[in-house]
Amino acid sequence: MTEGIPERVRAVRRRIEAAAAACGRDPAEIRLVAVSKTWPPQAVAAAHEAGLGVFGENYVQEARDKIAALAALPLRWHLIGHLQTNKAKLAVQLFDLIHTLDSVRLAREIDRLAARLPKVQDVLIQVSLAGEETKSGASPAEVPALLAEASRLSHLRVLGLMTIPPYFDDPERARPYFARLRALRDRLEEESGIALPELSMGMTGDFEAAIAEGATLVRIGTAIFGNRP
Repeated sequence: MTEGIPERVRAVRRRIEAAAAACGRDPAEIRLVAVSKTWPPQAVAAAHEAGLGVFGENYVQEARDKIAALAALPLRWHLIGHLQTNKAKLAVQLFDLIHTLDSVRLAREIDRLAARLPKVQDVLIQVSLAGEETKSGASPAEVPALLAEASRLSHLRVLGLMTIPPYFDDPERARPYFARLRALRDRLEEESGIALPELSMGMTGDFEAAIAEGATLVRIGTAIFGNRP
């Protein structure tokens, strides 16, 4: 289950460096989020031993047990799956960054819960660029009002945007979605005056295209851990 992880981590890092070089970017601008959903703590520990420190989980309750099992390691945890309001309390306790803020209601609930800890919860706004019913996210038209409301909350900090494009066999077909997210971010920064440095976009099959369009966080699972059991 842990066999081959160090070699795959090195291969992914080489791909990130090559993609950054191809578009004139510094590879240090791009952080790797290892998507560890469904993988046991042993696999995460092996990835950490190979040099990774940031792990992405989709499900709050699964993450809770995994984070507890790995508490002795200096890991950072990102929530990259849809967050239901009734799971927000646990999410605020567990995660350093939540990638999937998609409504004013959720923003207010996260802020309320973070204030109790007390903590300022870092978040990204998830944007649905393709309008797929199976994927969460605010529409581009909804994002300015969501950003404006979230920026007024004292225990919430919006650091940028996240998207999941439709699945394509050809990563170049996903690239226009990454370009649209970057353009939306640039417009929001100009209109709101709020710095949004982070763009979470790109997975195993298309992260080079995402890097070419400005990704700062790439969410990679299969290329690190292999195919899920």
